[in-house]
Amino acid sequence: MVDDRGFAVRLAFGLSRDLWLVQIGVFLNALGWGAVLPFEVIYLHDGRGFSLGAAGLVVGTLTGVAVAAAPLAGPLIDRLGARAVAAGAGVALAVGYAGLALASTEARAFAAAAIGGAGNGALLPAQSTLIAALATPDVRHRANAVSRVCTNAGFGLGGVLGGLVAARGLHGFESLFLFNAATYLVYVGVLIAVVRRAPRGPEPVTGGYRRVLRDGAFVRLAVTNTVIIAVGWGVLPWVVPPYAESDLGVDAKLIGLLLFANAATVVVAQVPIARMAEGRRRVVMMATGAVLIGAACLLVLSARELGGAAYAALVVASIAIGVGECFHTAALMPLVADLAPESLRGRYMATVGLSWWTGLALAPTVGTQLLSASASVAFVSCAAAAAAAAMSMLALERRLPDELRLTPRPAPLVEPSLHNA
Repeated sequence: MVDDRGFAVRLAFGLSRDLWLVQIGVFLNALGWGAVLPFEVIYLHDGRGFSLGAAGLVVGTLTGVAVAAAPLAGPLIDRLGARAVAAGAGVALAVGYAGLALASTEARAFAAAAIGGAGNGALLPAQSTLIAALATPDVRHRANAVSRVCTNAGFGLGGVLGGLVAARGLHGFESLFLFNAATYLVYVGVLIAVVRRAPRGPEPVTGGYRRVLRDGAFVRLAVTNTVIIAVGWGVLPWVVPPYAESDLGVDAKLIGLLLFANAATVVVAQVPIARMAEGRRRVVMMATGAVLIGAACLLVLSARELGGAAYAALVVASIAIGVGECFHTAALMPLVADLAPESLRGRYMATVGLSWWTGLALAPTVGTQLLSASASVAFVSCAAAAAAAAMSMLALERRLPDELRLTPRPAPLVEPSLHNA
């Protein structure tokens, strides 16, 4: 059923049936990815006998190719539509991870990782564009919040599932990678067979990425997002664990619980924060997220002075980072969708996707180098970067059109009984 504007009638939380089906696919993708992510290097090194360096390079290919593929996905989204590109990305990821499950040589593993990396680079912008297209502007922040909850819930449950299955050795690892591939294929099936309405914008206009780069407000947003992703999403999984182990003597099992606490926080807090954002200034929401993340970095550093309370401080910091992420994402993607002309939305989303992958690539490379010099240098630098990002977000507001400065309040739900398909 659709309303008189051509959008599907809203269901729970003001989202349409098609949006909820896409969110189920998001959950399945995260479930499979969460099951394999902690074991990618372990599988290639212990299960396939690759050297540790080769295993790391194969896994790095999944991210490196994604960085290159993300900008290429933008024009495809604008020309072919978000649903088609998301489905293609899902197929590429399925082929890539199935190939990794069966890769008996390094050459095959690199080839599979390159295919999967291309899918990684295209999926995020295509999926974000699809969600923005299926949602009315007044509920995009809610759709994004539900997507974040589905991602973190799937990721957390996937990690538990992965740990159980990986204990079976090589066959267990192979099963995990094949399961991950299957979740992507199920997602593709949902997109093709069930989500029949994928609104298309007008025909692409000339200028392409040149027009994107001339949008000063958006460029500032994307660059600042790179910093926040590096600190908010990258420090906890890649910088905190070696610091907690070497400086604080925290057991590996307890380090894993920090990531669980972070994911659980997002599952619990993202939707309430999205509701709270309604009618509030978007830049303030994102700046608040950056401040919380920066404060968490300083709390991590101070843990070494707290003795027996050190681990508790790390847990609190993990939760604070999760809350900061919720504040940031409650405003980010809806603002990108609103800033983008419909004919260039794929390129805008691809540029933001590139900023995510760049931030995630910076965290383990730059962060670990700073940590090797000094924990104080590493975490104070992260806090300073977060503070600079907060100020950059606040300064962004004067560049935004007045009508985009606040998160909209959703319109009243359409009464299904009054509208027939």
